[in-house]
Amino acid sequence: MKKYILALITVSLFTMTNAQETVIIPNSADSRVITTGVPFLLIASDARAAGMGDVGVATSADANSQQWNPAKYAFSLSKSGLGVNYTPYLSRLVNDIFLGNFTYFNRLNERSAFAVSFKYFSLGEIEIVQDEFSEALIEQPNELTFDASYSLRLADQFSMAVALRYLRSDLRIQAVDANASAASSIGVDIAGFYQSEEEAYDSFNGRWRGGFAIQNLGPKIKYDDGGRENFLPTTLRLGGGFDFIFDDYNKLAVTAEVTKLLVPTPPVRGTRIEYNESGETEGFQEDEDEVIEEETNYIIAGQENNVGFGKGIFQSFGDAPGGFSEELKEFTWSLGAEYTYQDSFAFRAGYFNESEEKGARKFFALGAGFKYTTINIDLSYLFSASKIQSPLENTLRFSLVFNFGDNEYDEY
Repeated sequence: MKKYILALITVSLFTMTNAQETVIIPNSADSRVITTGVPFLLIASDARAAGMGDVGVATSADANSQQWNPAKYAFSLSKSGLGVNYTPYLSRLVNDIFLGNFTYFNRLNERSAFAVSFKYFSLGEIEIVQDEFSEALIEQPNELTFDASYSLRLADQFSMAVALRYLRSDLRIQAVDANASAASSIGVDIAGFYQSEEEAYDSFNGRWRGGFAIQNLGPKIKYDDGGRENFLPTTLRLGGGFDFIFDDYNKLAVTAEVTKLLVPTPPVRGTRIEYNESGETEGFQEDEDEVIEEETNYIIAGQENNVGFGKGIFQSFGDAPGGFSEELKEFTWSLGAEYTYQDSFAFRAGYFNESEEKGARKFFALGAGFKYTTINIDLSYLFSASKIQSPLENTLRFSLVFNFGDNEYDEY
């Protein structure tokens, strides 16, 4: 299949029909990396998940579960909690681009909980100078979301949740375009979480965990009537894990997760030229008088990706130009581990992997957590393992979690 795609890029395909000839010239610069609007939603904002390689859909419940799987709130040991997170972005280049996040949750009773969250992504200050005599204009583009979720335990060991999200992206520069306005959309999350009872094994006790989430289901986002529509980063997350409970003081939790963007893959496009057999073809310089038809946006392989968001979700599972092997490359996977001692100290490590053809995000992560009375302090650090440098490389992320009514709910 790779040889076939390479041939499409380097060699023109010719077909002869009824004394006419067709030339298809692929666009050599085409990329099949999937891009979306508001991509900051894919950044791990809390240090606990970031320290485990962006693992979060099937880990144990905490105050920041809203981003990964709000169904986990129904299994929270605390009555309520508040999470405050700060992530510097491109910190090696600038100091005013960051991602901030606030989350509050509350367990209503033994079976249900709700949560609200606010996320803000600042792209710093942009100074615009029209000429040497004009005063500089300062623009501050930003993006934000506000969401609310409700989770309910449908069984002793399983819960589900739904979340509604409002998204706003204000990236247009008012000084350049007076008619510029912010774009907005809405998204819905559907999630589930499973946590087994603690079971006794030969030399330790254990507990299984599993989770899924379909996030950011919603209409495309665009900035004006004539602008391009961008898909939201609709994402499927699947994960599972196991807690090794050695004694009352020592516990090791391991978790694995796979994710996939439910967004259509860009097809391989090219120029299709049909002309009479008598036309000059050397170097593809046809005699213009002999050209019958020319199509500049012809799809050579794959499917049209300018579709509605609903159709795009189902299409995303089978539209890769390279077939099934390319579809598999659109899945990212991550592994994470968390060791806790006496529920007061935690050490974390993880690895995240993405195909080099689909973005090449590969990194190792380390993290640590400290608990003092009802306050948790979490830190994480990222090491890139890819040739493409990560904007979060060598970045220290911070999280503060305040738990109220700690250990009020004792699971099993």
